[in-house]
Amino acid sequence: MRKSLILFTVLLLAATPCYAHFGTLIPSDDIITQTDNKTLGLQVKFIHPMEGHYMEMARPKQFGVLHNGRKTDLLDSLRAVKGQGPGQSGQFTFWRSDYKIRRPGDYTFFVEPTPYWEPAEDKFIVHYTKVCVGALGLESGWDQPVGLETEIIPLSRPYGLWSGNLFSGRVLLKGKPVPYAEIEVEYLNEAAEGGKIHPPSDPFVTQVIKADGNGVFHYAMPKAGWWGFAALSDADWKLQHDGVDKDVEIGAVYWIHTTELQ
Repeated sequence: MRKSLILFTVLLLAATPCYAHFGTLIPSDDIITQTDNKTLGLQVKFIHPMEGHYMEMARPKQFGVLHNGRKTDLLDSLRAVKGQGPGQSGQFTFWRSDYKIRRPGDYTFFVEPTPYWEPAEDKFIVHYTKVCVGALGLESGWDQPVGLETEIIPLSRPYGLWSGNLFSGRVLLKGKPVPYAEIEVEYLNEAAEGGKIHPPSDPFVTQVIKADGNGVFHYAMPKAGWWGFAALSDADWKLQHDGVDKDVEIGAVYWIHTTELQ
């Protein structure tokens, strides 16, 4: 009886969907025009984008912006707030910041989180997350690397995209392309435009694509809203949990906004 109960438990856990974790960095707008409010609001979260479920997020190790080839540290601008997703009973920490656009050009915001211990996967997770905001008409700088341990470099301009457009990017690890990298793609359902979507089964929640031998991938985004791309690698370093060395998953995450063609 005991063996049967253990076997049932194992099968039940195996059948439970493992939702994709995504670092999330979402600005209040992806394009700033001359007539727009020049102060951006930014939200930094660790969530399951399709389900809208939050995870507790410690204060990031690094938060900044790359503009005109210069990186600016914005870590002190972060303030902790609480939130929760549908069906969640607790409150979870995420982070907010404001940033005032002063000059034209592309602004790539980036965050390096504090490693998140995921007991279900017996490893740490670190998602290096980026988003680009185009400002005041000078479309310059969106394809520049930040210099993170792993990151996605857009090969398509990452703003001003219609739903249905193809987004292309290259996955880098320590500055070099990652051949045949696996990329998870997910829609930010909590910010759905035109109504939330309801996946008919689990494989619709997270799309999975592969890069080519040069680390280049492509994906056409079928709905208006925010789309996250996460290329996952195993770090060549370990972190300790309860005195034991554990693996670290490092993710290169990039967020793209699309607009419905009207």
